[in-house]
Amino acid sequence: MVSKTQLTQKLKALLPSSRRPSTHTVHQSDAYDTDASDWHDSPLSRLLSARLMELLGLALLLLAVGIAVSLLSFNPHDPSFNTATGTQPTNILGRTGATIADALIQWLGLSSMLPVLVLCAWAWRLVRHHALGAPLVRLLSALFLFPIGALFIGTCQLTLPGLNIAWPAESGLGGQVGLSLARRLLNAATGEMGSMGGITSLLLVLILMTILVPLAMGLHTHEWRLVGRGLLAVVRFPARLLRTKQIQDVTGSPNEPQLYNPQSGAPMHRPTMTMAGAALPSGFLRRNMARQDPRIASTTGSTSPQTPPSSQPWMQPPQQPSPWHQGEEKPQQATPAEPTAEEEENKPSNPYGVMLAHIQRDSERPAPKPTTSSILDDDDDFDEPEETPPTVAPSSAAHPTEGAADFLKRFLSRAKESDETPAPSAPFPSAQPSQAAPQPAPAAPSHALSGKGLEAAPFPAASSGWLPPSLNLLNPPPDSDLIGPSEESLQANAQLLENVLHDYGVQGTINEYRAGPVVTLYELEPAPGVRSSRVIGLADDIARTLAVLSVRIATVSGRNAIGIEVPNETRETVYFPDLLHADGWKASKAKLPLALGKNIAGEPIYADLAKMPHLLVAGTTGSGKSVGINAMILSLLYRLSPEDCRLILIDPKILELSVYDGIPHLMTPVVTEPPKAVSALKWAVQEMDRRYRLMADHQVRNISSYNDRIRRLKASGETPTRRVQTGFDPETGRPVFDEHRLPIEHLPYIVVVIDEMADLMMVAGKEIEASVLRLAQKARAAGVHVIMATQRPSVDVITGTIKANFPTRISFQVTNKYDSRTILGEQGGEQLLGRGDMLFMQGGARITRVHGPFISDEEVEAVVADLRTKGEPVYNADVTADEPEEPAPSRGNGRGDGDSNNEMYNKAVDLVVREQRASTSFVQRHLSIGYNRAANIIDQMESEGIISSANHVGRRNVLMDRSALREDDDEDED
Repeated sequence: MVSKTQLTQKLKALLPSSRRPSTHTVHQSDAYDTDASDWHDSPLSRLLSARLMELLGLALLLLAVGIAVSLLSFNPHDPSFNTATGTQPTNILGRTGATIADALIQWLGLSSMLPVLVLCAWAWRLVRHHALGAPLVRLLSALFLFPIGALFIGTCQLTLPGLNIAWPAESGLGGQVGLSLARRLLNAATGEMGSMGGITSLLLVLILMTILVPLAMGLHTHEWRLVGRGLLAVVRFPARLLRTKQIQDVTGSPNEPQLYNPQSGAPMHRPTMTMAGAALPSGFLRRNMARQDPRIASTTGSTSPQTPPSSQPWMQPPQQPSPWHQGEEKPQQATPAEPTAEEEENKPSNPYGVMLAHIQRDSERPAPKPTTSSILDDDDDFDEPEETPPTVAPSSAAHPTEGAADFLKRFLSRAKESDETPAPSAPFPSAQPSQAAPQPAPAAPSHALSGKGLEAAPFPAASSGWLPPSLNLLNPPPDSDLIGPSEESLQANAQLLENVLHDYGVQGTINEYRAGPVVTLYELEPAPGVRSSRVIGLADDIARTLAVLSVRIATVSGRNAIGIEVPNETRETVYFPDLLHADGWKASKAKLPLALGKNIAGEPIYADLAKMPHLLVAGTTGSGKSVGINAMILSLLYRLSPEDCRLILIDPKILELSVYDGIPHLMTPVVTEPPKAVSALKWAVQEMDRRYRLMADHQVRNISSYNDRIRRLKASGETPTRRVQTGFDPETGRPVFDEHRLPIEHLPYIVVVIDEMADLMMVAGKEIEASVLRLAQKARAAGVHVIMATQRPSVDVITGTIKANFPTRISFQVTNKYDSRTILGEQGGEQLLGRGDMLFMQGGARITRVHGPFISDEEVEAVVADLRTKGEPVYNADVTADEPEEPAPSRGNGRGDGDSNNEMYNKAVDLVVREQRASTSFVQRHLSIGYNRAANIIDQMESEGIISSANHVGRRNVLMDRSALREDDDEDED
């Protein structure tokens, strides 16, 4: 038995020397302090403190997860402090999560994820290290970090272009805090430093973020390295997926490889090379060397002779193991060293990918160039059982990397035996190990073949599977032997032009000249005191002196120069396929792109009809106006599918646009009769108003945002609703609301092409002008655009109101300067050369001379025929339908006209007239019927004039009073 003295000595021996009790006498008053300090320093105290820190860390982690979940499931229509609604919240955390997410999104915007990151970092510190380290510094840094993060995002949004992305809160990406702070900072910075204030402010806020983030999170250096590696792995993950997809495209699916049949006995011929000459990826070596048998045996125990490396093929088919060798242990060579970074960069193509790709292909087809990464170097590794004996390998000294080949042989030996023996692969020509496999040259496209789909249009196909017409349908541009004007002739013409101007008393020098496909531009720098109007007025005289057809003179905007455009002796033709093959067309982001032609310098000119938003075209007969209209229509047909763009073609002349009849893009057959043209324009106005109501219900401003919202709703499966107030409850006085389901309808762009406006103005001038004006004024946001052409640009056809609402205009050659002033506001259109020569005036009165492309009738017919084979058009009969005459509403016995045998309808009329309230929910609630039936009854009452249509808040007025109802009842009794 241990005595008390012995127990005390053992306890003293267990405690460290610093915590052993001293030999001096302890007073009674100091006993409590000594016991407390010993308790705090005891192991039990430290253990409890660590567990409490871990619990606190887990609590912070749960809080961070809760905030993250509430933010990720945020819905701006959920009830919160800023939104009052009677619907149930869709947030995962309910009303609490919706309130927290709304507050963070409204105040901090995109930086609302910063509290989540900080709480996660704190939780890691408490769970991992059991201490936060300077908690007051962390807390203050976090409190400063949140508004600084919002300030950084708000500054980026106001400074950097292209950040105006859709955001559920009106405050923007930076939230209310970030936006207000960013505006104040930018105003102060730009006031002091001018244009450099924005960049300086952004750098300053970025520096503050760099300082506050480490202080707030409190992570160590090695922990930050781990965070960086994780982010780098996330960034590299899509690239690895893309690389795997490319490897599968080359070598086939890794799940069902077409393997070599070992029973065939046919050799697999390969170039003479050794494994030592092929560098393998480090990931391949790490994964496959780990699979080999750990038992290392001597290579002298080999049971079969090996071919010398100089004469052995790259790889032989695996031999069938003999029964008496199955129990023997196979030798294993040493694991090769992992390649260095320099070897990784300079390594040749991996031969494993070559071998597998060659096995899967026909022997007569040349193998493509192997990729650097093999299909075996993939995440889906082929696991080999440990009991599978490895194939006998040659000496490790001769083949330092033969272990990987061993693995590949074992993998091939596991292939299922095929019923049919495959044909042996054609041998490769002998090559050195350091040489890469030859890459077959791509086959050049053949222009001799014809038909659709031979050459796709230079842009991606629509998401719905629509394939645009083939460019092979267009005639390839012929080989032209025309050579532009030489430098000597240009200098001689410039000197001659100076002399001609001096003869007419105009002093100046020709400083620059640029030759184009049709005209050459000479820039004249006039002497001081020379008026531009004087030089412009000499255009006809200069043309006569230079013996050319016409000369156009105009000022060069932004420079002290006057441009003189002189036609070339030989005119080049601009072909439409050249415009579609250009890089500018392929890279165009326009919603409704138009290929107009080439400018004076020979550069392609493209325009976006969605930004114009309407186009007015004028030109005399033979000026190339009809060909230009065809080029615009074909531009739309080559880029947009019928789901994205629909056409309404109005052709009073019958011959110009009738060729497009029957293509899938048409909304109605080509309109050739003026009365139907009036109906089509009126329908376009009604469709514009309907689209505006739809966009107002979905709370978007233009058709692009509307279609984006519809795509998101279809992807998420949500059903949007609109809450409409229909009246007040007479008992409580509270407003009564109805939930209306909003339609999820994709809206295509609608392009109305009017080939001859003068003919329509002669038949129905007022109706046509009114409809065109309404479309020109309002239809841009609704996606309805008008291309209007006329060959008589007089003031009675192009009125002042029409001209004011068509800022973008094109003038082909006109007869006189008055018509040019009507269409452009200045002269110059009469000096054009015809055959597609045009003046393109964009918004802001900037005029550019463009040479339109040539399109033959055969090309148009070929494209139209190809489009007709892709699908039938879906016509809308309402486009050209005559307007129905509205019958006078009957305010008498509306019940008899609507449905005399419907007792429920009569009860509904009695209820509505007696209560003087009309709404779908009101009828549904009092008559206990379904919503659809109640809605049909309300629509029937509206058609019979018993109630009015819904106003802007959805409320209806009852047009029949109670006295009329009593009179109807008395008549029924009589």
